[in-house]
Amino acid sequence: MAINFESALGVKEHAMRLRAHRANMLSSNLANVDTPNYKARDMDFKAELQALSGGALKKDLRTNHSMHMGLNQLDGAGFEKLYRVPQQQSIDGNTVEEHVEHAEFMRNSLEFQVGFTLLNSSFKGLSKALRGE
Repeated sequence: MAINFESALGVKEHAMRLRAHRANMLSSNLANVDTPNYKARDMDFKAELQALSGGALKKDLRTNHSMHMGLNQLDGAGFEKLYRVPQQQSIDGNTVEEHVEHAEFMRNSLEFQVGFTLLNSSFKGLSKALRGE
């Protein structure tokens, strides 16, 4: 009997990929905290996870022409960029609020670590099953 990793791991793989992509977006926001007119970006993690794990939320894109953009060509990975609305407007048009971005980055890091721990325990369970323990 073959092992199906997708059914064994569930949505954990998708969640890890999304967490990594979100970390990239948040770090880009932090790197551009002093860039005039830079707009802070984020993503709706729950909606993206539903879409990646089989939900038909917004990823129901079909291409019927060779010039149409496929799912892989949107934002490099198919994730929708949302723009953060600042609590206080900046004079230079930058919407990055450093304290908000730090908090979101740290929260995402903790959730990434939790996801990694869960994924690791799934692999340990699979290896125990293979050894017959």
